[in-house]
Order: sequence, then C-alpha cells, then structure tokens
Amino acid sequence: MNPEPTGELSIIKLIFEASLLVQLVMLILVLFSIVSWAMIIKRSQALGEAKRRSERFDERFWSGIDLAQLYQEVNARSNHITGAEKIFHAGFKEFARLHRHNSQSPEYVMEGTSRAMRVAFSREVEKLEAGLPFLATVGSISPYIGLFGTVWGIMHSFVALGAVKQATLNMVAPGIAEALIATAMGLFAAIPAVMFYNRLTVKVTHLEHAYGTFMEEFASILHRQASSVQE
Repeated sequence: MNPEPTGELSIIKLIFEASLLVQLVMLILVLFSIVSWAMIIKRSQALGEAKRRSERFDERFWSGIDLAQLYQEVNARSNHITGAEKIFHAGFKEFARLHRHNSQSPEYVMEGTSRAMRVAFSREVEKLEAGLPFLATVGSISPYIGLFGTVWGIMHSFVALGAVKQATLNMVAPGIAEALIATAMGLFAAIPAVMFYNRLTVKVTHLEHAYGTFMEEFASILHRQASSVQE
C-alpha cells in the first residue's frame, strides 16, 4: 500500500513564497510574455493587411489602367497608402517632376526616380520590421533570465539548508521547485517569441521581395516612357 502524500506543492504558493529576486525575475518574464503576445498579434494583423493591400494594388496596376490616372487615385488618399502604393506614389511623382523639365535626359530622370523609390522602399521595409527586434530579444534573453532566477533560487535554498543539522527532501523540494518555475517561465516567454519571430520574418521577406520586384518592373516601364519621348 502506497503512503499518502503529506503535502502538495502549489505553483501559486511557491511563486508567492519565493525570494524577492526570484519573484522579480518571474515578473519580468511575465511582462515579456504579455508584450510579446501583444506584438505577435499586432504584427500578424499588420503583415496580413499589408499582403492583401499589396495584392489588390498589384492587380490594379497590371489591369491596364493609365499610370497618370492611377497616380491621381493613389494621390487622393496619399495619407493612407503603404507598401507598393507608397513606392508607386513616390516614384511617379518624382518622375513627373523631373520629366517635365528634363525630357531630353532620360537617364537623369530615371536616376532621380529610382532614388525616390528606393527611399520609399526602405521606409516601407522598416515599417514591416517594426517589433521584430523585440521578439528576437525576448527569444534570446528570456531563457537566461529564467536560468538566473533558477540559480539564485537553488543557491538561496542551499544556503538556508546550511543552517540546519539534518536536511530532508521536504525541506529541499519547495526551494528547488520555485527556482525551476523561473526556468519554465523563461521558456514560456522565449518559445513563442522565437517561433513567431521566424514566421513573421518570412512574411516580411516575402513582402520585401514583392516590393522590390514591383519597383524594378515599374522603373522599367518609366524608363521606356522616358526614352520614347526622347526618340
């Protein structure tokens, strides 16, 4: 017949009875986890919307619409455009301005146009990557913060055991358990952060590639227009 347990370890009780430093470590990890999940949800929604808007604009751009007409449509809502629309708006605006006064110098016109699109492209990529460095940081340091809490908790337990003549498992278990909770919380914060960082980075890379491809194709179209005027 198995002996009945004399006591049961409660995780909540262990957390509240942990040393102040271990509790601080746990609090930091909980905050990291909450902010990480908020960032994951926000960036997932933002990247999903960016992909949908990019696909809609791409379909509109290749529908055969006149570029000047498309520019007027985009310019009418210029305060609310992002992604490929922003690159198109910056490129066509600069192209029209330079071409008006330098129609006989297509290379000069395209150099300025390409520069304007590259600036817009860089800013859009920065927007896509917003929040990802934080997830990478959480994924990298959370296990170490949890491990620090674990080491400190175990050390604190063994120091306390040094004051007694005879140590038992019941005396050691609570201290080690509360210390290991810090490691578990570190992993709880780090694993989702790393997983979604990798997933969101892939999405950013796909959008960045789509923006870059559009920029090159649009530049080719504008270059043909600038060259045809000279001829």
